[in-house]
Amino acid sequence: MTQAHGHTDAVAQMPVSQLAPVRSDWRTSVEAAVAVLRQGGLVIVTDDEDRENEGDLVLAAEDATTEHIAFMVRHTTGILCVPTTPARLEELDIPLMTSNNTDPHGTAFTVSVDHISTSTGVSAADRAATVRALASNATEPRHLRRPGHVFPLRGREGGVLKRAGHTEASLDLMRLAGKTEVAVISELVSDDGSMLHSKDLNSFARVHGLVIVSIADLVRYRRQTEQSVIRSGEASMPTTHGEFLAVSYTSVLNGEEHLALVMGAVDECSSEGVLVRVHSECLTGDVMGSVRCDCGTQLTQSLKAISTAGRGVLIYLRGHEGRGIGLSHKLRAYRLQECGLDTVEANLGLGLPVDSREYGVGAQILVDLGVPRIRLITNNPSKYGGLLGYDLEIVERVAIPTEVTPENVEYLRTKRDRMGHMLTLPGADSTPSS
Repeated sequence: MTQAHGHTDAVAQMPVSQLAPVRSDWRTSVEAAVAVLRQGGLVIVTDDEDRENEGDLVLAAEDATTEHIAFMVRHTTGILCVPTTPARLEELDIPLMTSNNTDPHGTAFTVSVDHISTSTGVSAADRAATVRALASNATEPRHLRRPGHVFPLRGREGGVLKRAGHTEASLDLMRLAGKTEVAVISELVSDDGSMLHSKDLNSFARVHGLVIVSIADLVRYRRQTEQSVIRSGEASMPTTHGEFLAVSYTSVLNGEEHLALVMGAVDECSSEGVLVRVHSECLTGDVMGSVRCDCGTQLTQSLKAISTAGRGVLIYLRGHEGRGIGLSHKLRAYRLQECGLDTVEANLGLGLPVDSREYGVGAQILVDLGVPRIRLITNNPSKYGGLLGYDLEIVERVAIPTEVTPENVEYLRTKRDRMGHMLTLPGADSTPSS
């Protein structure tokens, strides 16, 4: 066991923590965690092994006591984060910490705060007061000092169905528990300061009588009980690549419309899996034939591959233009690239994220289509990771041959060397670009 303690923790003695941490299935684990949170207790939320592979202590902010916070500080990094909705942050006039968020998981930190009633702001009692204040309707912007010792986080609209992170998971759990949508979380660590993983998390939960719930379980639960996209239309679509069934989907979160092109019986289980391409909208490349990127080529090659296989799905996700920054910003980024910046530097130079795309909608569409096992057509490891946690079995990554042109070679090198895309660039210098 990673952590050994000679004392008895006050929080572990609370009646709500007597629930056994044993997890039988996804529904049981979610409902057990919700029951604990509803009664004012702590739970552990874990993420996927291919993501951070860590566990966070999670508590409803409105229920935070000095004892809770002392327990959290004792067993975690000591950095207390408070996941909050965008609307609540706007009410409290708490801005994002940076507009150039380069965190690999896109965690949206804001400016840190302390409540004006606190002294130094760092004690367990002070931080508990700040956490509770963030959840209280009586709190106004003038009641918070900036910077402070508590770090609010901006949650994504749509929760874990849009982003499978601890921030969104904790807010989803608050909503399910009937709590104000403000939580307090912190990452569990061992006595030597290293992060707790897997069996060590289970040992910690067993010692302290805490319930464990995984983000993947919460995703499954919400997928079974809620809809974030609805099938809104379908018709046959003959194309130059063969006959497809075109199925439209509309997001209930923002009204965005997406398209799935389906060929063959994709809902039949087979050992090799179904060819799937989750393609991000690119007006300039897909429609106008721009050779500044390789999007149009990837779209064509994916449709050809599905046609050759006689079975597969291509999902066309709207709202992904320019890796999520939109058409106008993409054109401004192109202008900066003409001045010598690469695609990463150009986005950052505009104060925009390098890549803000989310693939949860694509995952839900695949589930609706009944695709059991996937052979994912992509060169982008982030796309692979973005579909994990949605109960989809990805059995293989299918590479897309890269078409290099004088206009896109530097762009492709940047994707390979700075963004981790798995590209082979035939006819181009294989050494990293400067």
